[in-house]
Amino acid sequence: MPDAAQLSTHGSPHSHHVPTARDVMTHSLITISSDSTIFEAIRLLVARKISGAPVLDPDGEMVGMLSEIDCLGVLASDQFHADGQIHPVTDYMSREFETVTPDTDIYRLALYFRDKPVRRFPVVEDGRLLGQVSRRDVLRGIDEMRRKLTPRKRYPDYRGPA
Repeated sequence: MPDAAQLSTHGSPHSHHVPTARDVMTHSLITISSDSTIFEAIRLLVARKISGAPVLDPDGEMVGMLSEIDCLGVLASDQFHADGQIHPVTDYMSREFETVTPDTDIYRLALYFRDKPVRRFPVVEDGRLLGQVSRRDVLRGIDEMRRKLTPRKRYPDYRGPA
């Protein structure tokens, strides 16, 4: 796979825009409050049919990521059957997570997803969560890029308007 730096889109007669995280990311995100319990978070993930979400503190700063795998840990917990336990989402979320900038190009995103066992990356700029890019978002970007590069079929006997 060519390095993104080798893919100049300037000055070429066939130049094209290389999509970035900003172009393919999901802008309207479902997020989880750090004040939530793990059971509230599980209910949200199931109801919204999503596999994970960013966790935000009361100031809107991203403090973690919660995935289905993280949620499975609650069942293995000794506290699961204990009455009256709060089970804060912060006890289960991943505090170490990777982010991408909105200018990360689709080639780099594809490499990240190929090499890392994650389904999504938060898109962050100046410490602010802008959106999220998933594997599927990148696949959609690849599909769109390919459609734009594929030449349209020409009909040799068509001469246009007379």
